[in-house]
Amino acid sequence: MFDRSRRNLLSRRRTPELPRMPWVIDEDTFVDSCTRCNKCINACETQIIVKGDGGFPIIDFNRGECTFCTQCAEACPERLFRPTTELPWDLKAQITPNCFAHNKIECRSCGDMCEVQAIRFKLQAGGVALPELDSDVCNGCGACLSVCPASAISMATKN
Repeated sequence: MFDRSRRNLLSRRRTPELPRMPWVIDEDTFVDSCTRCNKCINACETQIIVKGDGGFPIIDFNRGECTFCTQCAEACPERLFRPTTELPWDLKAQITPNCFAHNKIECRSCGDMCEVQAIRFKLQAGGVALPELDSDVCNGCGACLSVCPASAISMATKN
């Protein structure tokens, strides 16, 4: 069994820098019960699940998007996932001021990749269209993140 108290000795952070897979019950249960068998990594159809800190699996959106195929949850031999009929997570995209459009450079690559159309562009008189993210529509798939040439998109838990 993994001793979580020793891991957090020098850090107050209880969540990984990158997110866990969709439908994971909670971080404490995950760290206590994940055997690091890699079955979720091998099952991922988009190959975005990678080994993170301590060998625990995490999502790396720089590698692509989550299609919510449920294969990671189905492959896991432990009881670490909520029912896949529920919402997968509270993860949402965030667009930072580094966005090319905020610096008067036309881009729109994030909007082109957003299947649910959570990112739209608002025309500006005398300037380039600015991205607007509808966090109520965003499903947190991460498709926008890896295509952003300015690395101006991050994923965060919706507060």
